[in-house]
Amino acid sequence: MRSNRAKMRAGVSMAATLPMLAGALALGIPVAHAADNPGRATLAGTKPAWATAKADKGATADSSKVSARVYLAGRDAAGLAAYAKAVSDPSSASYGTYLSTRAAQDRYGATEAQVAAVRSWLTSAGLKVTGVTQHYVSVSGDVSAAEQAFGTQLHNYAKGAKTYRAPAKTASAPDSLNGAVLTVTGLDNAPHLASHSDTLPPPDAVFKNAGPFSSYYGSTVASTLPDAYGGKIPYAVEGYTGKQLRAAYGAGSYTGKGVRVAITDAYASPTIAHDAATYAKKHGDAAYTGGQLSQVLPKKYAHTDECGAAGWYGEETLDVEAVHAVAPAADITYVGGASCYDDDLLDSLSKVVDGHLADIVSNSWGSIESAQTPDLQAAYDQVFQFGAVEGIGFYFSSGDNGDEVANTGTKQVDSPANSAWVTAVGGTSLAVGKGDKYLWETGWGTEKAMLSADGTSWTDFPGAFTSGAGGGTSATVAEPFYQQGVVPGALATANSAAGNRVVPDISAIADPNTGFKVGQTQTFPDGSQQYSEYRIGGTSLAAPVIAAVQALAQQARGGKAIGFANPSIYARYGTKAYHDVTDDPTGSGLAVARVDYTNSYDASQGLLTSVRTLGADSSLEAVKGYDDVTGVGTPAGGYVESYRRR
Repeated sequence: MRSNRAKMRAGVSMAATLPMLAGALALGIPVAHAADNPGRATLAGTKPAWATAKADKGATADSSKVSARVYLAGRDAAGLAAYAKAVSDPSSASYGTYLSTRAAQDRYGATEAQVAAVRSWLTSAGLKVTGVTQHYVSVSGDVSAAEQAFGTQLHNYAKGAKTYRAPAKTASAPDSLNGAVLTVTGLDNAPHLASHSDTLPPPDAVFKNAGPFSSYYGSTVASTLPDAYGGKIPYAVEGYTGKQLRAAYGAGSYTGKGVRVAITDAYASPTIAHDAATYAKKHGDAAYTGGQLSQVLPKKYAHTDECGAAGWYGEETLDVEAVHAVAPAADITYVGGASCYDDDLLDSLSKVVDGHLADIVSNSWGSIESAQTPDLQAAYDQVFQFGAVEGIGFYFSSGDNGDEVANTGTKQVDSPANSAWVTAVGGTSLAVGKGDKYLWETGWGTEKAMLSADGTSWTDFPGAFTSGAGGGTSATVAEPFYQQGVVPGALATANSAAGNRVVPDISAIADPNTGFKVGQTQTFPDGSQQYSEYRIGGTSLAAPVIAAVQALAQQARGGKAIGFANPSIYARYGTKAYHDVTDDPTGSGLAVARVDYTNSYDASQGLLTSVRTLGADSSLEAVKGYDDVTGVGTPAGGYVESYRRR
């Protein structure tokens, strides 16, 4: 993920009598009693937390326009969640008994009668139906019509320095719909958008790394620079390659052959095929075969300026090249979103599920949990649950701002990585030594200090926190069954005595200072567009690496889909399947020296030299056992092989 947006659990039996609220109940959202609004069923979570009485600026004009999506609960929302759990749990008799896309829709999808009833309700209120899918009915109209349809007034509320529209009370739907509605989104018009967090400037301006470099960890020592942690430190690696990552994470002879991996991001790089093929050839990765890399793209794009469309090209490039480097025979399908808005990213995820385009889905984007509203969380969870019953697993980067305090002032996790129906991927600093030997990892957390003007010391060593793997305890998502007995109680109960979801689940390389080399066409100062390479990191790297490792594991399993992987990931906790990552594996503190171009592309304007500490992630710590930086750890040599026996 490139900054923050670039990212559920048991209790389904409670929703048996109100299937339309299953998603809300799974999120821990309080549900109003029918008596509070006679003749109508509340759509829990549709009034955002920031729409407070103090922030209320009065009613929105009746003539203002609203565009909304009414998400459909389907035939049996509670049954969908229950089966998604059962089919993913190795201890369940239904484990691995996946449904086809058609069977899943026939069993749990919305009926024609439900869709017709929802359409009739919306049009009778004066709204215009603008689209119908198997997941939602989209509508547009005046505020007055939306208020009539959803049983709430719309007011304007101050949110930060801006003002946005939102429901004055929780929205509702008629009881006569018999639970056909899951939730509605779009009644509030605050931006719901994602960003990626790969710590790279947009690719429309060239970015290159300066040297000296290490070719493997410790190969080049910064002998002329000041000591750090009591001794000389190595220069940052130039960028690990697939060969080094495959060795570090136990790929063995597996290549991902026969496994399909999907990648979702916003927009699409116009040079991805050329860049990916060039990179593979330069670094000894297998050449792409015909049709091995394909794209599924929308008919048109939106919000290109607001989302920084060109900045997403580098994200796609990183994701594609990382998956191919680690799983060179896996088929890759890139599914581009029309924008970085949640609705468009949800559409991309739904395309993967509806067409079963892959069994493994890598997603390097997200936002802070406080920016994600419960209505959207319910819509996301429904897609993830449909994926689970079909044998599709979703992997989300956990974020690049540590505990988010430095970024937002509030300790929190990122979303959709906080969903109990996805695998949240945290990040590490990775040391691969001579001969591609795995040495150690720390949790990814960087403190940066600059070289003094006279070159004899580091200013304010170890310096200020700059970035680190996202993690921590959710404030909204209840503790899922697979984390119970593994996640320490102090973490699980940090925000609730009953226990909440803790992020991440598993981790892989993320630190840009021990990062991965990628190749991409960029725009140089003279206006020319040229292929060039640079080192990159972020949990945007960790997510596709783990997705690729899962492709290797699925191949080892004889090609049978792993599906929603968290129950099986936690079932292997404490075994030789994982490297148990800690922040100080050598006992002496760790850092690397890094040299950067002042202008980001050449030495004409000078160089910047800094020391980057490893294993210093805000308030988060990588400790022995499960932790909120690396989860259960990183894949070791026994991880992929462990799937061969099951």
